[in-house]
Amino acid sequence: MDNWRKSSYSGGGDGNECVEIANSPTHTSIRDSKAPTRATLTLPTPTFTAFIDALKNSPISQ
Repeated sequence: MDNWRKSSYSGGGDGNECVEIANSPTHTSIRDSKAPTRATLTLPTPTFTAFIDALKNSPISQ
């Protein structure tokens, strides 16, 4: 996957304190923007969507 994008919540400075994601029709990959050549986590898109929804609904994020 070559279409990596950073979150709009990357923070100040050079914006490297976040994760990046890349989408394909069936999967979403996640990597550390500070170490992009290291391992990635790839999930089926429905699983990634459920993960993000759970994060948005967690008491910590509110």
